[in-house]
Amino acid sequence: VRELANLIERLAILYPGEQVDVARLPAKFRPGEAVTAPDSPGAAARFIPVMGVGTALEAPKRLPQEGLDLKDYLEELESRLIRSALNEANGVVSQAAELLKLRRTTLTEKMRKYGLRRESV
Repeated sequence: VRELANLIERLAILYPGEQVDVARLPAKFRPGEAVTAPDSPGAAARFIPVMGVGTALEAPKRLPQEGLDLKDYLEELESRLIRSALNEANGVVSQAAELLKLRRTTLTEKMRKYGLRRESV
């Protein structure tokens, strides 16, 4: 369910107000298409691992016609990743920082930036 919610949220950001057909879905959600695993050779440049459950966020093949605010998009992505890491670590900031390969103090600063608290994730 979380993976589906993340997909819907991502599509809403990439294609605001547009109808999304099967062709715009990431390959792993299209019927009958093979997907390159994120850890296979050469895949690192195409995939960013997300949520630690085998999902991947691909860069959009086409930007929306009206453009994309990269700063907002990256902030939203970073915020979601931090929330996910905190959820997986049961709110333990040092463990979440390890999952994200960050120092604990850096994660604390980012949590403050996005208004995240251990209790609210």
